Amino acid sequence: MRESTVLLVSHDASFVGWFDYEVGRMDALRLDAMDEVEMACARVMTEKIGMIVIHLSADIGSAEVARLLWVSSTLRRPVPVLAISERYQTDRALMLFQLGVTDYLSRLKGIAIETGVPVTFGMFSTRRAPDYWRQYFTLADETAAAGGRMFVQVHSRALNVLLSFETVMPFDRLPVWREFRKLPLAEQEAGLHDPEMRRKLVEAARERRQERPVGPEPRNANFKWLFPLDRPLPPYRSIAQIAEESNKDPVEVMIDMSLEKNLKMFFIQTLTNEDQGHVLEMMRHPRSVVTFSDSGAHVSQIMDSSLQSHFLSYWVREKEEFSLEQAMRMLTFVPASHWGLRGRGLLREGYAADVIVFDPARITPELPKLEYDLPAGARRLKQKASGLLATVVNGQVVLRNNEHTGALPGQLLRGPLADRN
Repeated sequence: MRESTVLLVSHDASFVGWFDYEVGRMDALRLDAMDEVEMACARVMTEKIGMIVIHLSADIGSAEVARLLWVSSTLRRPVPVLAISERYQTDRALMLFQLGVTDYLSRLKGIAIETGVPVTFGMFSTRRAPDYWRQYFTLADETAAAGGRMFVQVHSRALNVLLSFETVMPFDRLPVWREFRKLPLAEQEAGLHDPEMRRKLVEAARERRQERPVGPEPRNANFKWLFPLDRPLPPYRSIAQIAEESNKDPVEVMIDMSLEKNLKMFFIQTLTNEDQGHVLEMMRHPRSVVTFSDSGAHVSQIMDSSLQSHFLSYWVREKEEFSLEQAMRMLTFVPASHWGLRGRGLLREGYAADVIVFDPARITPELPKLEYDLPAGARRLKQKASGLLATVVNGQVVLRNNEHTGALPGQLLRGPLADRN
């Protein structure tokens, strides 16, 4: 296993001892401790360093941190620099987290290089740590330069949870809302017209639940990142913006918009990929594949099956950030090649006749709908697209104008690693 070097700059022998113990628990990290910032700067400029930790003290302050940050920023691959103070327990927790990340990245790189097996993972941007994703793309570049194979799966838009009165709302676990949401949908609709009930719901919604959401469960409502899904493509106006313009409480806005659609109005709560500039940058990276989605999971919470139609309509047709030819390659040949699906991804004699026929001028995701067609009448989100004329699988038309023809010519696909068995 290849090791990644962590530099520690500290004048405190006891802290160095504790830090050495923590690093020693991670197989892919090696610690070098020193007490001079200039020595660390020299090492950073001449060696591959995984991470630098500066232990703030009377002798090491902001000037020394700024010096190391400047040196790191001049490198082709900037090195993470973390300054911590013993006064703050959160600093120590953050340092341990970043140590774990550095160890994890080193392990991934080592596995890809030493086994020759492609390594892949999904990646998003987030407003809470806007540049956190960059180190993973740097890792993919470094792995390729060392002879390994690694690629990053990315989204073509923001990752959103879909909310509605017919499914879930971000207030459902609050006591007043919990009881109200147990009612049949028709009774909820009637209750939302009652001024006293509305007042109670709006007032209760100001409380923030304390338990941490799991996976795609709704988060506490941040109305700047809640949007009515009233059109298939962005831009969307936030609930906060609409509330300010109409001089209403944001919860009142959501209730009124829902009643206008008989409680079938969807809202999107953005979790990650808020910065579309970052989304574009990730899609353009040579080691990314635009295919990362949960379209087969969380079927009543997330609708990701529209990533490709969004890519074609928004990034190709509206924004003109990619040519149609580039888009076709990114959505077909590139993923087929990365997953080793031989005989697919190109229109070529002898290849599988898997073809999508669509109108580039019309291709657009439609608004999602809720269906109750799973076993026991369970619900799922369903989303179609305009401009899709036909879907051909193994030479047979399985969808024509979004309707299934009854043909079932598909088969299980196995990658090249399966052939080894």
